[in-house]
Amino acid sequence: MVVLSQVALEQFIKTCKPNTINPNIPQNIIPTIDLSKSNAKSMLVNACQEFGFFKVENHGIPIQIMSQLEDEACKFFSLPLLNKESAGVANPFGYGNKHIGRNGDVGWVEYLLLSASPDFISQISVSIYPHNPDLLRYAIMNYLTKVKKMGVQILEMIAEGLNARKEEKNIISKMIKDEKSDSYIRLNHYPPRPEEATLSLNGKNMVGFGEHTDPQILSILRSNDTPGLQICLHDGSWVSVPPDQNSFFILVGDSLQVMTNGRFKSVKHRVLADNKKSRISMIFFAGPPLSEKISPLPCIMQPNEESLYEEFTWREYKNSAYNSRLSDNRLLSFLKNKPNQI
Repeated sequence: MVVLSQVALEQFIKTCKPNTINPNIPQNIIPTIDLSKSNAKSMLVNACQEFGFFKVENHGIPIQIMSQLEDEACKFFSLPLLNKESAGVANPFGYGNKHIGRNGDVGWVEYLLLSASPDFISQISVSIYPHNPDLLRYAIMNYLTKVKKMGVQILEMIAEGLNARKEEKNIISKMIKDEKSDSYIRLNHYPPRPEEATLSLNGKNMVGFGEHTDPQILSILRSNDTPGLQICLHDGSWVSVPPDQNSFFILVGDSLQVMTNGRFKSVKHRVLADNKKSRISMIFFAGPPLSEKISPLPCIMQPNEESLYEEFTWREYKNSAYNSRLSDNRLLSFLKNKPNQI
């Protein structure tokens, strides 16, 4: 259970922004892509360009693997606070409670942020469950193996959809297949909204995780059947994403926006806390190695097209991202022409 002090509660309430949801936008606007269909490649590219977000079906990941990790996440978040803190206080890895990052952002959420490294997962499982760490370790590693494979498939289909040559189809996916890939997994728990937290959106919901974009290449999200996720369209309107615990939601990250020279847009998103039901989500953040240079891919650049961004390494961008606030446009400082915002 997330417990906020009065000071933290007041700060949290200040982060809630006025409702900008457009009621005229249909809920079925969210692109849904069947990965087994012949037109999936073009649909993936279109979705990345128009929304930076889509849902995938026929992904090949058994529901049992998803449910097993959700069950283990529920067990973890039901532990006493001292037991949860045995995973370490998030900095950045470990257990976090309401505080998001190091720059004052707060939300109605508790979470476990972990490196996707097998060695790290083994160590943290022993810290949390010293007498029986295998259940947690197996649940996380089984899930990671399947989700990473799906992420590789999606990135290779996107590369082909961008007309990369056959030998270049792994031009993006090789970054997350690399043994030095800097990828994470985060388990989020949004407890029911407390009645004393009075500021709300639509009279029902509060911000559980404030608006932001993800800095990595791609984020792969799966949640239980509790609503709350919203994405921001290019016109600034917010759209609620209907939950679907059998599917995955894919979010374009800042790094992929740069790699496509702005053709894809990293999607701004947020989560609203429900006032009755808990929300559990699991997100795999597919990141490149720390030394990887992030710049537009040669295969997608047109003749005489110039890069919109200064070249940077993932380490440089990661450091910049984690020293910013959630809602900051982190790519602005890497633009070649900084007055022109993307």
